[in-house]
Parts: sequence; structure tokens; C-alpha cells
Amino acid sequence: MKNLIYAISSGLLLALAWPTYGFPLLLFFAFVPLLYAEFKVRNSEKKFIKWKVFGLAYLSFFLWNLITTYWIYFSTAFGGAFAILVNSLLMAFVFMLYHIVAKRTGFSAASAFLISIWMVFEKLHLAWEFSWPWLNLGNAFSEFQNWVQWYEYTGTFGGTLWVWLGNIAVFKAVLLYKEFKDKSLIYRGIFKLSLLVLIPIGISYLLLSQVEEKGETMDVVILQPNINPYTEKYNTTDTRIGELLLKLSEEKVSDSTRLIVAPETVFADGTVLSNFEQSEAAFFSRQLINKYPQANFLSGISFYERFNDPAKVREQSNQIGPMDWYDDYNSAFLMNAEDIPQLYHKSKLVVGVENFPYQNILKPILGDVMIDLGGTVAMKTTQEDREAFVLNNQSFTGPIICYESVYGEYVTGYVENGADFLSIITNDAWWGNTQGHQQHLSYAKLRAIETRRDVVRSANTGISAFINQKGEVTKSLGYEKQGSIKSDIHLNSNKTFYVKHGDYLARVAQFLALFIFLFAVVKYKRNRPGI
Repeated sequence: MKNLIYAISSGLLLALAWPTYGFPLLLFFAFVPLLYAEFKVRNSEKKFIKWKVFGLAYLSFFLWNLITTYWIYFSTAFGGAFAILVNSLLMAFVFMLYHIVAKRTGFSAASAFLISIWMVFEKLHLAWEFSWPWLNLGNAFSEFQNWVQWYEYTGTFGGTLWVWLGNIAVFKAVLLYKEFKDKSLIYRGIFKLSLLVLIPIGISYLLLSQVEEKGETMDVVILQPNINPYTEKYNTTDTRIGELLLKLSEEKVSDSTRLIVAPETVFADGTVLSNFEQSEAAFFSRQLINKYPQANFLSGISFYERFNDPAKVREQSNQIGPMDWYDDYNSAFLMNAEDIPQLYHKSKLVVGVENFPYQNILKPILGDVMIDLGGTVAMKTTQEDREAFVLNNQSFTGPIICYESVYGEYVTGYVENGADFLSIITNDAWWGNTQGHQQHLSYAKLRAIETRRDVVRSANTGISAFINQKGEVTKSLGYEKQGSIKSDIHLNSNKTFYVKHGDYLARVAQFLALFIFLFAVVKYKRNRPGI
């Protein structure tokens, strides 16, 4: 019974630490009750040890996932259940690997393995087709961005390492006290934890004091049309959307404005990709540009391309009949008075909504079950490279679409391709007025710190915002508000250490986890009787 309470305590502590309502200081000891429960089971139980450890871990991680990401249910019931249940399962499996290694090695090796294998798990969630990095530990500091200004060197994996070092320090102090019953060991543990927490925060504030807004300034206007995706968006023509955007632009656009940004798939009629320049979206974009010839217009749009040539079929193509396919795109475009339209197709897709993962393996088994239940009408087609749009003043922006903004190293690809600032276009209305859209905005602040780029964020129903290079929201327009906001942003061409080197901490962790695991297995086999 005590072990169940320990497991529940860890789950609740993790949830209470999460943005945007939580306090991340709790993270530095949130795993300790679960670690202690595993230690007790490992050293006292004789039967079904692995299953008991797995059950306790699953309980902790299920509570964490449920409380922090329940809002996925509002966009897709099946997708929400799948994300919560399966992500909890994967976390419990990672904890089981730690249990296996802890039985065969000492405290230091097991702790190093736990930190490393958790980082490997987080890296996997950034890369594979079941990608769901929402609960990567480094994201938890997004509302306390002044604590993690050093993300420009480490990315969010620095935060993950920080959290685990704190938990290991507390866990060790608890074990030592249980063994020796000496209160000074607890005081020593508190002192070590204080140093582990306060020194990185102190370094962060030192960095913050030295950060200067770099680059020339540019006048930008964000449009927030506030179209309900369930009742209005797909029943509203691109003509009416174009008229609304023109009206909203009149509120703030002036002769000094150089960029106007509208949200993801705001033009949702489904435009034929090859006929874009004859579309309603292009027509209203030209009207806006003719009225403000100095400005650039960046917006989201739904594209498709239908074809009957088998040679054009890709893995992400959708078949609708014999010799009849189409590609479906969630895209961004940029237009100005000087150049041809520039296009980018969203390439980090939402599992079960925009992407059927591992089709070659799962589709023969499941058929279209994930598509039907997950809410996907069609697989989205992606592109390989990150596109940096060039404006008519020769500045560059990365057109980041919705879910892509959760991926740190991925976003650095736009900067590597020349982006002086980041433009995020999104539609967070699927989740309702929940923590979903608030967390999504909050995570964008981490991308600003990692790249030291201003962020321009246009959200269909909100929250639209300007974020500076320190990760501070300087101006915003609230949820379910229609209107526009205007601000000057800075254009920075310098590259941070993280932009240049990406998730190097995760790459080191992959090697270390493999080394310790193999060492533990080989050592265990050598020490077994009769071997």
C-alpha cells in the first residue's frame, strides 16, 4: 500500500510541476517517491518483482500524462486515449530498463543509466513516427524561462539532465538516511540539491543580464481571425476569409509594416497546389500587397494535388480509386510585390491526425482504423528541408507550422537555412480553452532562447504573441479574441551554440546508455553461478 502511495505521489508531483499552472521546482524531487518504491520492491519482494515495478511506474506516469495532456481528447477522443495510455506505457518501459540495470550494478552506474536512457527516450520521441515530445522534461521550465537562459547552449535536454541530477541527489540522501539514521545526511542532501538548483539559475540570470536584442528592427502585424474550426472554419469560404483578413489588417498595418502574418490553414477550402496563383488566397493576398506594397504576407493554407500517374505516388500519397491518387498539404506561403510566391509544407505531423505512422507495418494489420478513429481524413505530404522564406527587405524567416514548434533541433534547421526570426502559424482551437493552447504558446518561448530569435506567433483563436530573444512575451492577443497586434521585432543572424550543435547531450546519452546496459548484462552473466 505504501508503494502505491509513493507511485501516486510521483505522478501528482510531476503533474503539479508542469506549465502553465505548475511550479517546476517540484520536478527536482518528483521522481524520488517512485524511485524509492522501486528500491523497496527490488530489495524485499521475491515474486513478480518486474511486474510490480512496472505497475507502479505505469500508475505514476499515467497520472502525469492524464492530468497534463487530457485536453487532447477535445480534438480526437481516440488520439487522446492513445497518447495518454501508450506514452505512459513507454515511460514505464524505460523505468523497467532502469530496474533491470539497478539489479545488476551499483548506485552510480544505475543512476547514470537512468538519466541516459530517459534522454534516449526523449530523443526517440523527437524522431520516430509515433512522436510525442510534449512531456519532455526540459519543456517544464517554459513559464520560468529566466531559469534556463543556458538553453542557447544545451537545448531542452539540458533541462532534462538538470531535473534528473536533482532527483538522484535527493534519492541518494534518502537511502543514506534510511541506512544510517543520521539527520546530517538529509541536511547534506538538501544542501547539494540547493546548489544543483541555484547554480544553474544563477548562471541563467547572469546570461540574461548580458543578452542584448540583436539586429535591425522590423515592423510586423499579426492577424487573429478567431474562426471556430468545429462550426465555422470549414463552412467559411476562402473569399470570406480573405475579406476578414483585409478588414483585420486595416486596424494596425501602416506604411512602415514589413510583414503581415495570418494563422495556419486560414485558407481552408483546399487549393490545387499547381493552381495557387489563380486561387482566392492568392487573389486576396495580392489585394493586401497592392494596398501595402512594402509589406510581405505570410499565411497558412490547405493544398492538394490530384494525379493518376503511378510514378508520382509517394508513401504519403492517398489513393481514392484505381489509378487515382492525391497529395494533401498543410502549408505556409509568403507573397510580396517583388517575387513569386514561396511555399513550405508542414513536415512534423500530428500522429493519428495528419500522419498514419509506420503504414507498411500497421496498415496491413489495422486497415484504416487509426485514420478513422484518430480523425485523419488524409495523410499529409511533407518536404525534406526546412524552408526559410526571404522577405523583400532581404530578411529571412522560418515558417513554422503548429506542432513543429515543439521540436528544438528541428527548428534550428530554419536558422541554419538563414532565418533571422521565427514565424509560428498555428490553430490551437481544436483543444478548446484548456491548457493545450497555453502550453503550446509557452513552449515557443524555449525556441526563442535556443536560437536567440524573435518569434512572431499567429494563432487562429489565440494566443497570438510576440516573443523576444530572451523568451519573454512582449505583446499578445488573448484566446478567442478577434483582432490584430503590432510590434517591432529584431533580426538576428548570429547562431547560438545549440543551433550549431543541436541535441548533442542526447547523442552522448545514447552511447552512455548502451555502454552501461551492455556492461550490466555481461557482468551479471559472468557472476551467475555455474558461468
